[in-house]
Amino acid sequence: MMEDVKSAQAESGTEQVEKEPTAPETEIDKLKKELALKEAEAKENHERLLRSCADLENFKKRAAREKEEFVRFAQEGLIRELLPTLDNLERAVEHSKATLDFSGLVEGVDMTVKQFLQCLDNFGVKPVKAAGERFDPNVHEAIMQVDEGDYDSDTVICEHQKGYLLNDRLLRPCLVTVAKGRKKLEE
Repeated sequence: MMEDVKSAQAESGTEQVEKEPTAPETEIDKLKKELALKEAEAKENHERLLRSCADLENFKKRAAREKEEFVRFAQEGLIRELLPTLDNLERAVEHSKATLDFSGLVEGVDMTVKQFLQCLDNFGVKPVKAAGERFDPNVHEAIMQVDEGDYDSDTVICEHQKGYLLNDRLLRPCLVTVAKGRKKLEE
């Protein structure tokens, strides 16, 4: 009978081709393999993320240590430049004690002050001009005003304490006395 059905189907052209049954197991196995690959990839990505986070934390700690060390030793160059000035002051004092020659002491201290100012200049520290200049509230601090007829109004006539700039930024203002006299009449 089967043969009759097959011959009838062959004649009618409606022969059913028997497909090999696709086993649901092979499809599931294929999906399981894909899932396993994706899980392995996800696990690898997660581990990479954890390593990156750990690297970032280590970098932050290292940067903080380096910053702390930089701050601790930032003045090293300045200190190295100042030590010879201190040495010269000590020599001047020792020399004046031994010889009781105060003119030598004054000369030594004067030379040391020049050396000290040169050291400060090397690090961008410059004194602010004051005496004889027009009062500038950005760099001068008036502690006194006097009636002085020989000077124009708002002219600095006396500097009580020097002011300094560090790379054009005010470190300390000059403490000054300012003339409050009348403006000189121009002839």
